[in-house]
Amino acid sequence: MTKAFPPVDLDGVTRQVLADSPELMVVSFRFSEDAEGALHSHPHVQSTYVKTGRFAFTIGEETTEIGPGDSFVIPSGATHGCVCLEAGELIDCFTPRRDDFL
Repeated sequence: MTKAFPPVDLDGVTRQVLADSPELMVVSFRFSEDAEGALHSHPHVQSTYVKTGRFAFTIGEETTEIGPGDSFVIPSGATHGCVCLEAGELIDCFTPRRDDFL
């Protein structure tokens, strides 16, 4: 069954849940240039796919520039965040679901 989730505007970032179940959530994050995803951590395992744009993405102590087609997995509890270098969109999957996004 498909649910419609409204976009949530944050500071230079628009978050929209695309699909969810208790075990998995898919979320779009659209960033304007220079917007930041502040360093944070959470208990969820996260995979990130770069649909468009360029980002300086930090996991732990390592920062890497990523672009369209890149993807990676962030372990549970790892500190991570990003700075958008060129406006774009990230598609993130979380397991289990991020109930704080509902």
